[in-house]
Amino acid sequence: MKFSEKKANILRKVFPFLLVVAVPALALGQKHSAPAAHAAPAAHAAPRASAPAHNSSQSHTTAAHSNTSASHAGTTSHAGTTTHSATTTHTGTTTHAGATTHAGTATHAGTTTHTSTTTHTGTTTHAGGTTHAGGAAHAGATAHAGGHAAPGRTVALRGGGSASIRPNGSVRSINRGGMQISHGVHGGSRVVGMHNGARVVNVGRHGGYVQRPYMSRGGHSYVSRSYYYHGHLYAGAYRSYGWHGYCCYYGYHPGFFFHAGFYGWAYNPWAAPVYWGWGWGGAPWYGYYGAFFAPYPVYPAPAFWLTDYLLAASLQAAYAANQEAAAASDEGAAANGGGSDNLQASNGGGGAAPTAGGQVTLTPEVKQAIAEEVKAQLAAEKDEAASAAAPAPAGGGQQASTEEVPPALDPARRTFVVNDPVSVVDADGNECGLTAGDVLTRITDTPDADKNVNASVSASKKDDCAAGKTVAVAVDDLQEMHNHFREQLDKGMGELAKKSGTGGLPKAPDTGTVAGDVPPPQPDPNAEKTLQDQQAAADKTEAEVKQEAASGSGGGGK
Repeated sequence: MKFSEKKANILRKVFPFLLVVAVPALALGQKHSAPAAHAAPAAHAAPRASAPAHNSSQSHTTAAHSNTSASHAGTTSHAGTTTHSATTTHTGTTTHAGATTHAGTATHAGTTTHTSTTTHTGTTTHAGGTTHAGGAAHAGATAHAGGHAAPGRTVALRGGGSASIRPNGSVRSINRGGMQISHGVHGGSRVVGMHNGARVVNVGRHGGYVQRPYMSRGGHSYVSRSYYYHGHLYAGAYRSYGWHGYCCYYGYHPGFFFHAGFYGWAYNPWAAPVYWGWGWGGAPWYGYYGAFFAPYPVYPAPAFWLTDYLLAASLQAAYAANQEAAAASDEGAAANGGGSDNLQASNGGGGAAPTAGGQVTLTPEVKQAIAEEVKAQLAAEKDEAASAAAPAPAGGGQQASTEEVPPALDPARRTFVVNDPVSVVDADGNECGLTAGDVLTRITDTPDADKNVNASVSASKKDDCAAGKTVAVAVDDLQEMHNHFREQLDKGMGELAKKSGTGGLPKAPDTGTVAGDVPPPQPDPNAEKTLQDQQAAADKTEAEVKQEAASGSGGGGK
């Protein structure tokens, strides 16, 4: 009996000691067991073609904790729960400082369960350079295919400024002394600068325009553009659009409008389909682009007739510019040192003639989209004509109207026909070129930090920018495409008015015109010389840059 009592006394003394040792050991074992992965945050909705891929170091779907990633604050409670500190740091390169909270309790039954979700606050940066601040949703409408910079390198020039060089060694662009010189992938050049308060834009070697402040009317500001092309000088008014802090986008504003009856006639179908002969059969441009473009066999409505008129005008201009560029190259006057690129059209077209086996045909579906755009623009001009007839007070200010969405970003405007060569970057970071007559469909409405939006290539004469690609295109370029579309539509309406009642076309009613609310400006008589002087300065700058590059004396690159 005494022995049993003695044993019991020993056990009563030893058991607490064993308990103190065993429980922390068990907790330590649970601490080193692998915790369960966090529930993945909501997947980004941006499609692969519309957004740059996330950097692999930023993936949140399978981020595992390191053995020391969860620190225990204070003391460890042995009442079946373990309290984690407020901040959990994930291994790798992505740190959610103070943003990841594990609420509730963690059950140590072999698996650590985190009962809360992960919240990403602050700024999330995507690989490719596009930053969405404040936790912005990454849906398709805010993802930009042009998050990648165009391939190549940037070189600092000895005399100041910089040059962008493509991987093949050709010059993409030069910025020096307030002048920017750009070369398209398939040829063509663009020079932009300022002269005596005017914005001067050379498009290729066949002309350009000089833009100056003009007038203010009805709360809107307008500029004048004096165009000079192939010996022809004319002028037009353009409305200024300030949008999201940027000034300015410039939209074509007609100097006249047709009567409402003619717009209605052009909008609606004809009583019976019309057969019309364009007389293009022997034209060189028509044979050159024969595999890309074919007119409708019959025209059920004026919109389809105008669609073929617009496309044919673009391709004729592209072919003429291509021939001019080739002739200039033969004379050694090509501006860009990129070799065969100089043989391409400075206004589109370019290169060898499209072939049926290697080019994408301008499909009926794409032409239908253009015809719908024609109809929408006819309806819009009819409304504009009515607004222009209403009196509006004139003003003398030159400031652009603020926060007015430009036509290029109008959600009702999606289809754009390329008018001048433009270089774009696809979702994989590859640069490709579009030329006159190619067709784009805008798919996003909000520009990124570089003022680009996403567009899908609907039709193209070149394989590098094949139909179906998603590309980032500058809003300024889309706006110029829209401006050219409207100008050509006005010319097409004039031709339709003159030809109505002939060759099988029905007779149009009321084809008269009225002056617009903004009187057309007078052309700048010095526009031709201003453009020539700028082009000469651009040629001199390019020669200096080529010499500097050849001597290896550039200021550096990246």
